[in-house]
Amino acid sequence: MSEEIRKTEIPAAEAAIDQAAMDEVMKKYDRESNVRVWEGWQKWAVYAVMAAFSLFVIYVTLFAAWLDLVRYPSFMGGVLLVGYLVFPAKKGLQRLNHIPWYDWLLMLLGAAAFFYVVANAKDLTIRLGMSQVRPYEIAIAVIGIFATLELCRRSVGIPILCVAGVFLIYAMYYYAATKGLGFGRAVRNVSVSLFYKVQGGGLLNTPVQVCSKFIIVFIIFGAFLERTGISQFFIDLANSLVGRFSGGPAKVAVISSALCGMVSGSSVGNTVTTGSVTIPMMKKTGYQGEFAGAVEAAASTGGQIMPPIMGAAAFLMAEYVGVPYSSIIVRAILPAILYFTGIFIAVHLEAKKLGLKGMEKDQLPLLRRLLRRIYLLLPLVILVYLVSSGSNTMAFAAAVAILFAVSVANAHRDPILAVIGIAALLSYLFLGLTGWPRLALLLVGIVCAALCTLKKDAVMSPLVFFDALANGAKSSVTVAAACGVAGIIGGCITITGLASQIITAIITLSGGSVFIALFFTMLCCIVLGMGVPTTANYCIMASTCAPILIRLGVPVLAAHFFVFYFGIVADITPPVALAAYAGSAIAKSAPMKTAVNASKLAIGAFIVPYIFAMNPSMLLIDTTAGQVALVVVSSIVGIFGVAAALNGFLFRRIGAVCRVLIAAGGLLMMDPKPITDLIGVVLLAGVFAWQYFTAKKARPADA
Repeated sequence: MSEEIRKTEIPAAEAAIDQAAMDEVMKKYDRESNVRVWEGWQKWAVYAVMAAFSLFVIYVTLFAAWLDLVRYPSFMGGVLLVGYLVFPAKKGLQRLNHIPWYDWLLMLLGAAAFFYVVANAKDLTIRLGMSQVRPYEIAIAVIGIFATLELCRRSVGIPILCVAGVFLIYAMYYYAATKGLGFGRAVRNVSVSLFYKVQGGGLLNTPVQVCSKFIIVFIIFGAFLERTGISQFFIDLANSLVGRFSGGPAKVAVISSALCGMVSGSSVGNTVTTGSVTIPMMKKTGYQGEFAGAVEAAASTGGQIMPPIMGAAAFLMAEYVGVPYSSIIVRAILPAILYFTGIFIAVHLEAKKLGLKGMEKDQLPLLRRLLRRIYLLLPLVILVYLVSSGSNTMAFAAAVAILFAVSVANAHRDPILAVIGIAALLSYLFLGLTGWPRLALLLVGIVCAALCTLKKDAVMSPLVFFDALANGAKSSVTVAAACGVAGIIGGCITITGLASQIITAIITLSGGSVFIALFFTMLCCIVLGMGVPTTANYCIMASTCAPILIRLGVPVLAAHFFVFYFGIVADITPPVALAAYAGSAIAKSAPMKTAVNASKLAIGAFIVPYIFAMNPSMLLIDTTAGQVALVVVSSIVGIFGVAAALNGFLFRRIGAVCRVLIAAGGLLMMDPKPITDLIGVVLLAGVFAWQYFTAKKARPADA
């Protein structure tokens, strides 16, 4: 980054909390940050194992054509090796360069259980087809399942383990009681079904399969992308665009957190990373701490529904629903616009209510200078194009995007070499060459990217490259462990036939009402999502609740989007609102008040899913261009009304009656029907006119 560009940025010492404080917040609210402490040669040895795992995943994803019973167990075996090297049994057990004996035992036995499957894949495939399993293989299955559950407890938390425990107990009861089997036979049947089978539900089923094929490579890509400096670019860009307007820092937080959260896929991590800069800026401008922390938490959480990346769950949705990933991101555009529009309007009205100003012009980055770094977006553009075009696999797209990330990170150190490498990679992708010429272009791109890392003061040096590989592996452990446990839950539901019973129970309770069924589903998603990663929560809800909504007539894609959205908002919904609590820690505000404010700001995420479930035109399903335009306009006007009602301010403070009227008008506008739009327009226009003229009349007297 040149000195000229540095002068345009907000001084870090003035705006951000220090790194030590950030680390403390992350350790408190993000289990992924409670890791072992390694120094010296031990650190490099552990990092070498993690980097090797990342390279192994990339290789298998791109080149290997292995049996399923080789590919997925080898992946989970690697996850256990890395996971137990990284995560201690509990907080506080972080002695320097130390792993207790029981962790070594768990790590080695757990990994060995999966590698046993790898070594005996062909034999197991034949014997499983004939239901022939040796007694010691049942013990191996129990060890593998237990080691996965324990790693999930360490890296994810207790809530998902409680859910898995309930389903496992039910599965045991199902075989012991309803099938008339003894306890030993029940354990045998459950453990074999959950551990060895790669079809029909179980630990190695859809969540782990999608995780190993797609999600992990994208997590590794995210680790590289972060090291290009793109997060700082997003923050600077948001400052340049909206920092000068009323309440500018809060608007900066909304835009930058949406962009950064889209890439990071972690509500808590993004809240802390961008919030360390934006929250102090908001408080300095005049926002209350509870509001500043809430803005950051709500915007960071919404990053996971922001196309085109949308966090890891979007890849799972494409697999579950059976539609192209490009179709998922297109249909997510309008709901995401409504979500962030609601937050943006809320912070604007809050700024007007408090009389807050924007930032001084000389404090803001100059847009024309920021545009010199627009090349940082190239890896993201390439990734989105390759994924959307469907011409290559998602894993291939992520791998190529990593090469672009390495090149653009060091472009300012050696522009000529970087341009040659990027041009070679672009030619490799788009010229349509085959054979040796195409391979030569790829090699040129790789060599140029590698040479760029050797330049003096390179942003992406060999050490940083190594660190990105290692951190990509570390970040993947949580998602992989959660996917494994989600597979166990899904397997229990499948082998017991519980899904149909749940569906019947919900339909009975709802009396056939779609709205009531949606409400029950929302509660399930929020409760199960408290403290659980979005990916795992979505896997569970896609197996349990989405089929209920589909049975009641909700379109498949709308049903899956519904459970996806409410799994995400669990991060800001009291009482276990981890992202909001992380924001409150930075803002030094009351955690519960911050969580309540975050829920109010994210009101779009609580309303929009009901709208597209009842009328899927918002998801561009069975609709026309004219209908889409009408939905966009009416929904944005509606979200404005709801945001104003919750904030209590328009041109002046809004009385109780007007707040009810404007809220009702906003909700009616968001229901895409002509009659509701008409009533909503009348209510909103009436309150708007009343506010405008009474505020205008009162202004001279106030002066």
